[in-house]
Amino acid sequence: MAHAVLTVADLDFRRTVRSIAGDRTKLLLMAVVAVVALGPITVLGVSLLPTLGEQAVTASLTTDTATTVLEYVTGGIAVLWVLLAVMTVMRTVTAVAAVDEPAFLLLSTAVRNAVVGIVAAEVARYAVVVLPLTALFAGAFAAGAGTPIPVVTATLSVALVVVTAVPVGFLVGIWVRHLITVYEPIARYRTLLFAAFWLAYFGAIATGGLNAVMGTLFTALQASPLGWPGHLLVIGIPGLEPSLPAIAGAIVGTVCLTSVALAAAVPAADRHWFADPARTDDPVDEGSSSDRLTALLAGRVSRPVRTVTVTAIRRTKRAPIRLAYAGYPLLGALGFIQQIVELGTVPAFLAVLFCLYAVWAAGVLFTLNPLGDLGPALPAVVTSTLTGRQAIRGRILAGALVGVPLAFIVSLGFGIASPLELEQSAALTVTTVAGAIATPALATGIGSAFPRFGSVNVTNNREAVMPSKTAFFIYTLAIALPSGAAAVLYLEAPELIAGLIASVSAWSPLPSISISAHTITIGAWTVLIGGLIAPIVSYLYAVERFDWYDFE
Repeated sequence: MAHAVLTVADLDFRRTVRSIAGDRTKLLLMAVVAVVALGPITVLGVSLLPTLGEQAVTASLTTDTATTVLEYVTGGIAVLWVLLAVMTVMRTVTAVAAVDEPAFLLLSTAVRNAVVGIVAAEVARYAVVVLPLTALFAGAFAAGAGTPIPVVTATLSVALVVVTAVPVGFLVGIWVRHLITVYEPIARYRTLLFAAFWLAYFGAIATGGLNAVMGTLFTALQASPLGWPGHLLVIGIPGLEPSLPAIAGAIVGTVCLTSVALAAAVPAADRHWFADPARTDDPVDEGSSSDRLTALLAGRVSRPVRTVTVTAIRRTKRAPIRLAYAGYPLLGALGFIQQIVELGTVPAFLAVLFCLYAVWAAGVLFTLNPLGDLGPALPAVVTSTLTGRQAIRGRILAGALVGVPLAFIVSLGFGIASPLELEQSAALTVTTVAGAIATPALATGIGSAFPRFGSVNVTNNREAVMPSKTAFFIYTLAIALPSGAAAVLYLEAPELIAGLIASVSAWSPLPSISISAHTITIGAWTVLIGGLIAPIVSYLYAVERFDWYDFE
């Protein structure tokens, strides 16, 4: 059993390492997260903890202060356990429970070995991130205290948390995954459940609700068994008296809880892995919705264009994961949402930004990869009697049918909620709707020039064909530059920009740069007019590219 478990854990862990090491984009994102999120915390911790360690040795703590410090340590350990368990639940639902090559793994060894090996690999994944950071911070504290004991005790304390939180999270996660993939009454609505969950999650972050929950858990769990490993962490620190029964309970509880969680996870995994997935497709409903759309377009557009439009929307409805990339910019809006909640109103610039996002999204839904989205059907479609004009118009129509209502609702809602005047709100709505009509045409040529035919990982175990990064960048730039030029002209800012450039140039060691307000105005008008013409040029290029596409 031990050999089989170690083999499964080793293979699973090495797959993760290879998937990360072989993906430059993932490596870059991890480096950015490490620098932006962990960098300031690490620098601050390494700078302050030696001083705290020195003060812990030299200063005498009062009973109240010692009690407060112990409560903070145990509360922090308990919250860390909850966070790791929740993260494991989410990872199990989305990735861990979907084992690689199940036909090979589940036939070559017992389910028990597979479960223990997969959980061990997950523990290792957390350990390679959490334990080095713990040792680094504990080492900084120990350097000031003049004793290596904090490094050992802190590492052991966090290790107990990881070893217990991951199996419990795996057990809960595999049952959640079973419900949303096998139990048909729930599986039928799993897309809506996922959307509701992420909406609630990001809403809690934006509104500060998550901080309130964490604060409540921090206080409530200080004296609970989840906080017992915290007593192990403070061993050897002068003035702090850890509870020996709590330390013993943490060690014994780790063995018992881990064993019980793994024992319960084996039958849960056995039932899930060998169950047939629920059938959530309803061909009657899908056919009726497609028929309604076809009837709506009948007599208004030609049959080939109508077929392309209905097919594009139907394929996206079957696999909505294909549109996950369209929601990425909303992650950057969390801070803005918190600002809206605090102010009780929507600032005018935020209303414009959200409307600009609606315009951007209208073009990425169906038209930013018109050739790559065809997948294996590309040779048959390109060599058929379907013309480029019909194919591109069908995709533009699909983008407009979804994007225009979205743009209207977003612009109207934010216009009413913002302090904009009635005329300004009306102009914002009209401009946003017009943009949602133009951007699908703009995206077709850019996506045709920089297609992507292969699928990429959207989540850890879901793949989809997405537009290329180059197409994303150029398309976003093609919207941002004319929008910025329009803002410069609307705000009458050329003189301000010219003065700013002159001021910055005067302070810099580089040669002086002087640009007149007239030159900036001409440049802004040039960019704006070019942005207005670009959708037409892009559409014509996409049609030509489709008609003359060469597989060589």
